[in-house]
Amino acid sequence: MNATPRWLTPEEQAAWDGFIRMQEKLIGRLSRYVQADSRMSAADFIVLAKLTEAGGRMRFMDLTNLVEWEKSRMSHQVGRMAKRGLVAKEECPDDGRGSFIVATPAGYQAIEGAAPLHVEHVRRLFIDALTKDELDTLTRISSRVVAHLDAQPD
Repeated sequence: MNATPRWLTPEEQAAWDGFIRMQEKLIGRLSRYVQADSRMSAADFIVLAKLTEAGGRMRFMDLTNLVEWEKSRMSHQVGRMAKRGLVAKEECPDDGRGSFIVATPAGYQAIEGAAPLHVEHVRRLFIDALTKDELDTLTRISSRVVAHLDAQPD
């Protein structure tokens, strides 16, 4: 026998709907801008951003987990990026099944060209819409939700 669902109250539904709508509009707009500005997909951008923030080299599974993607999605994305010369895949000498993903010079050049434009869009579309107190509150809320998610079983 199934337990009765804990339906959302009107206030909870409004908060959830507002969050989802904001996230979809913001990510959609930023993705289109990245594509228009740099000819990179949003997926290219996130992979290169995370790689270069980590020093340009990460284990495949660490990168996959960091961006919360399925292994197959990351594998296909890395393959497409490697064909364009943005990343390279290196075998891991101490783990025969593992590999490293490495940002190439072309990958560094691509992210260095895209990042300044991206941060201006983030500032204009998101940061400038909020007060300092609102940003502080959003930071606390986001941290709390991420910690809650991390404590949940996959």
